[in-house]
Amino acid sequence: MVTTVRQRTGGRATALRAGVGLVTTLLAASVCTTSSAAEGAGHASGSAAPARSAATTCADRVYTAMTQAQRVGQLFMGGVAATRPSATDLRTLRTYHVGSVMLTGRSSAGTVATKKVVDGVRGQADTVAGRRVGMIVSTDQEGGQVQVLNGPGFSAIPAALTQGTWSTTTLRDRAEGWARQLKAAGLDLNLAPVADVVPASLGTRNAPIGRYHREYGHTPGTVTSHSGAFAAGFRKAGVMTSVKHFPGLGRVIGNTDTTANVVDSVTTASSSSLTPFRSGIDAGSPFVMVSLAKYTKIDASHLAVFSPTVIGSLLRSRFGFQGVVISDDLGRAVAVRSYTPAQRAVNFLNAGGDMILTVQPSTVPAMAQAIQSRMATDASFRAKVSASVHRILTAKATAGRLSCG
Repeated sequence: MVTTVRQRTGGRATALRAGVGLVTTLLAASVCTTSSAAEGAGHASGSAAPARSAATTCADRVYTAMTQAQRVGQLFMGGVAATRPSATDLRTLRTYHVGSVMLTGRSSAGTVATKKVVDGVRGQADTVAGRRVGMIVSTDQEGGQVQVLNGPGFSAIPAALTQGTWSTTTLRDRAEGWARQLKAAGLDLNLAPVADVVPASLGTRNAPIGRYHREYGHTPGTVTSHSGAFAAGFRKAGVMTSVKHFPGLGRVIGNTDTTANVVDSVTTASSSSLTPFRSGIDAGSPFVMVSLAKYTKIDASHLAVFSPTVIGSLLRSRFGFQGVVISDDLGRAVAVRSYTPAQRAVNFLNAGGDMILTVQPSTVPAMAQAIQSRMATDASFRAKVSASVHRILTAKATAGRLSCG
């Protein structure tokens, strides 16, 4: 999500570019052999179909063994309380085969206690052909006011605006340490770094980012170098990251968590503020999170999260992103309140998105049912869902969360 400093703070985003960073490192260590993922994935996203390995990949084998309901469940990342997930939320994860989880709220329990929570959540994961399909477990651990996990074993991370004053070497080294803390707690993914550029003239009047000092600086150069250093540290520690909130929340006033009709009337497809996102993608970011604002100079008809132009044309085709496109929160955010949960899920996937983040798991049943209903009547939509599930399973294989041995 963008950010509301309350129940949940922070922004929300794998077949990666060949040979880049995390994929190369983790694939070598994975128990699975993975390669280019989805059959027809390139057509579903609007880009050229990727080359496929002659061998059957781990992701392909798991996908083939799944029921349709299990495949649909992989499309979701559900929010659960970092301190003690409710029995109702855990039951929803189990019933609807939810494939990924985000720890939300605030916890001061420390790494050991958090690991126990994560282990309990992982127990809800699906079993396919006798093997557990592991969950991706994530959180928002940016720093400053946007740090979900605290307590013994977790450092107090400064706000990004402070991190942006450090040398990139210092930031990379410290980020590696923060990543190792998340890894010790059992997490796979940090929904960071923020790649949004907030102009100095706007500053704290920018409600989602500037107000909380979540930006690394006020120029594309500083944000590019320091968001990249943050991601590089995490990559070295073997923890995935997601650049956010594409195509940028730095020029808006309202916070999409709490405000409807948030509009950016400045950013174009060629704006320099997109440089940090392009750089993150080129460096091998496995996830990109898409914002809930509207960008009138890119697509005046849709919110970015529902825009084939933003996701398919700009992010996939022009920027060449082949990883997992994750939504900002589609569960509780006011920006999408005028859409039913069913519409939110179908519209995002139809636009080319992959993973639906909802901090409100109670929305999953309606979303999952709507997806299956649309699949029953729309072959093009079925192909998009297939491509998305393959990307997500490939990300899991990359992170060592699939077992095909």
